[in-house]
Amino acid sequence: MQETKKGLEGIVALDTSISFIDGMQGILKYRGLAIEQLAEMSYDSVSYLLVNGMLPNDQELAAYSFRLKTERRINGEMIDIMRVCNYGTEALDSLRTAISCTAQMDHENDNNSLEANKNKAIRLIAKLPTMLAALYRCKKGETPYLPDDNLSHGANFLYMLRGEAPSAIEAEAMEKDFIISAEHELNPSTFALRITASTLADVYSAIITGLCTLKGPLHGGARKGVMEMLDEVGNPENANAYVLHKLASKQKIMGFGHRVYRTGDPRSRIFKEMARRLADEKGDPTWYEIAESLEHAMYREFLEMRGRPMYPNVDFYSGVIYKYLDIPLELATSVFAIGRVSGWTAHCFEQYMDNRVIRPRAHYV
Repeated sequence: MQETKKGLEGIVALDTSISFIDGMQGILKYRGLAIEQLAEMSYDSVSYLLVNGMLPNDQELAAYSFRLKTERRINGEMIDIMRVCNYGTEALDSLRTAISCTAQMDHENDNNSLEANKNKAIRLIAKLPTMLAALYRCKKGETPYLPDDNLSHGANFLYMLRGEAPSAIEAEAMEKDFIISAEHELNPSTFALRITASTLADVYSAIITGLCTLKGPLHGGARKGVMEMLDEVGNPENANAYVLHKLASKQKIMGFGHRVYRTGDPRSRIFKEMARRLADEKGDPTWYEIAESLEHAMYREFLEMRGRPMYPNVDFYSGVIYKYLDIPLELATSVFAIGRVSGWTAHCFEQYMDNRVIRPRAHYV
């Protein structure tokens, strides 16, 4: 009898040239470039790298950024659809509907050529921030703001959400969030969409698969959980008691632990420094200090109980950044999707290029 691995843990399912993870050393690379280096670039550069397989030169980057900006706007029909979406506590449900409608309006939807698929990728990358900001404003009964072509990907999203340009540090934080969220090998949403792509379904169908998988609280929904936890803890002095109570009652503490990383998530380190800078700019260290107190308590308690520390993952300090950026709780998972869509489309293309239907077996019991 073949051995089964619950959750497919440790199973290597396919080859990829998109990203590399060394969980023991805490290393993440996109197309051979370290995440620390990528985090200092623009989101447009990193998106181009993922979609096209190489970093752009100045001319290629200018052309790519221009294409993204020309595709940012959404039409009045889409706005009308958003106004009737049943927007509850999770905006991702409405974003999923908006993407489905975008597919219906795309004249290349049924064209699965590489050129058509790259056109669809650019439309998705460009329009997701506009869709999400418009959904939020429609929910509030307000008119959506038009994109500002003078702003970067991250800054423009914050502008459309608020109606005013963000500070330089806020714009940098949003840009870094999109970059660090853009790709992470065979995480649940990416693996799910590669299964869809392996059937030769269109790009929009694959992206919607990824979006639905991202919603779960054990995946993209964890950022929302971190934001709720920060509110629940309230102040740094409560952090230790909160951790002890959760561990004693065997409840999950959001934003900690990772299936792959054993010595710390490199993305969390970048987010932590960005959260500290935001706290300094705003003159309010509360959220950062709560998070740091939780991090120290988790490290200490796990070291004492299990002989090994527990580290924060990508969601933990990202949730702190969202608090400082005033990202509404119900948008948290969808904001993750705005960054991740570049990696998702890259995986679609890679699957199409060397395809075999992904169809594992189950051990009958």
